[in-house]
Amino acid sequence: MDTIYVTGHRNPDTDSIVSAMAYAALRNSLGDREYTAACLGRLSDETQAVLERFDSKPPQLLENVRTQVCDLAYDTPPTLNAGATIGRAWEVLHGEGISAIPITNEDGTLFSMLSAGDVAAHDMSSVQNSRVENVPLYNLLSVVEGKLLNSAGQMVDSISGDVVIALPTSRKNLQFSGKDSIVVCGDQPDMIRQALEIGVCCVIACQAEISEELRTMPTETCLISTPLDAYRAVRLINHALPISRICKQEGMILFHLEDYIDDVREIVLQSRFHIYPILDENEKVVGTLSRRHLLRPRRKRVVLVDHNEVAQSVRGLDQAEILEIIDHHRLADIQTGNPIYVRNEPVGSTTTIVAEMYQDKGLMPSEKMAGLMAAAITSDTVMFKSPTCTRRDIDMANRMARIANVSLEELGHMIFSASGGDNRSVEELLKTDFKEFHIAGYNLAVSQITCADSDHMMLRKEEFLSAMEAMKKGRGYDMILLMLTDVLLEGTRLLYLGDEQSIRQAFNCKVGDNTVFLPKVMSRKKQVIPALSALWG
Repeated sequence: MDTIYVTGHRNPDTDSIVSAMAYAALRNSLGDREYTAACLGRLSDETQAVLERFDSKPPQLLENVRTQVCDLAYDTPPTLNAGATIGRAWEVLHGEGISAIPITNEDGTLFSMLSAGDVAAHDMSSVQNSRVENVPLYNLLSVVEGKLLNSAGQMVDSISGDVVIALPTSRKNLQFSGKDSIVVCGDQPDMIRQALEIGVCCVIACQAEISEELRTMPTETCLISTPLDAYRAVRLINHALPISRICKQEGMILFHLEDYIDDVREIVLQSRFHIYPILDENEKVVGTLSRRHLLRPRRKRVVLVDHNEVAQSVRGLDQAEILEIIDHHRLADIQTGNPIYVRNEPVGSTTTIVAEMYQDKGLMPSEKMAGLMAAAITSDTVMFKSPTCTRRDIDMANRMARIANVSLEELGHMIFSASGGDNRSVEELLKTDFKEFHIAGYNLAVSQITCADSDHMMLRKEEFLSAMEAMKKGRGYDMILLMLTDVLLEGTRLLYLGDEQSIRQAFNCKVGDNTVFLPKVMSRKKQVIPALSALWG
């Protein structure tokens, strides 16, 4: 089954991570086994503490959802070892109706590619040159369906020489070119005897009864019988050579499963080849790619939770298929090619919505999952003090806490005590819960750190401002804000860089020294962004 990724926003907070985990678990519990929770960045100390508290592993890291070779419905033709015969390769090419196959080493790694054109070119060259060199005896017996008739053949590993067809003739003494010949004849005992006496390299008797006398003649000649006629036997001698003899290894173009289709397409458009080998992470051959696979590639499938803005979503989203959106933020700029299921509700936490979906489906979350959901709701509503918090959030958090047998007060204390970040750089802290917004032509970035002691965080004010200045210049923001939201003070210390007048007008406050305290401001979504949107809009 193709994976469906459930992912929150970049720089994920606890609500983003847990809502993805809970929704994936819900769908999988209902029989949709292909859902996988994913995260788009480093987990915050708070989220890590929550996961550890409930003995849960973090979701897999998803860097982007750009279409890769692994997303294509590529071909998986048989592979042949480089030591197999050209005849066997032709059987596979013809039998499978394909124009090329991968040739591998014994460990499954790529040796080369072999096309029907390579076999045809080899056949044409054999018309001009009847000599063959070092044909493995076992290969020869295989392709001509032959049987070894004398003891001399037991001492031979390979044969070389000019291929000679000995036709019936009135002359009694035919002269071959000597020991360096491979004689192909029919039911011609005298000719076979003469060849054995001369000691040619090999005699291939076609559709002939070989007497015991000829079988036991003292000779160094390898004597083989075949049920094939002479014409087919001669043609197939050249097919007894190992594939490695005609494969070209220079200038090979190959791709890996993790390669991006954008890059693959550019290479293919400039190449003269039609089929390309595909390798896995261990360099083993897993299939082949042709131009037709690039025409309508399958897209990765995603469910977005806790966001619906392109700037906050997984990279490469334009190449993915969005199946659903579950969110509690304003509707933004994500577009879809088809109608999808959207559940967007004015509550304080996306996890509240997911928990209600469990109820809708008549499914009780596990004790561990209920604990995670209780923690996520508590975190995103800032212990129910955020203006985004609703009665539904409080009731659902209490229900999940009862199922998990945990105290919301103790959970909240653990969550916001984990946000101190003394052991982390200011750059890391800024990126923990960092979101970009595009409002009326303004490029805005807002980071939020929710803590229980903002005075302690303010000791690093100059460090924060220096890092914010670097980000503002490097990414071209018009304004960058840091919200130090204090759950005990029930307000936010706002550090800002940008138009000071906009801060004063938006929040009706006195400004100075790049800092302002905003009492009762706890929510980026419901208080900070709307205030700036109203001013700039």
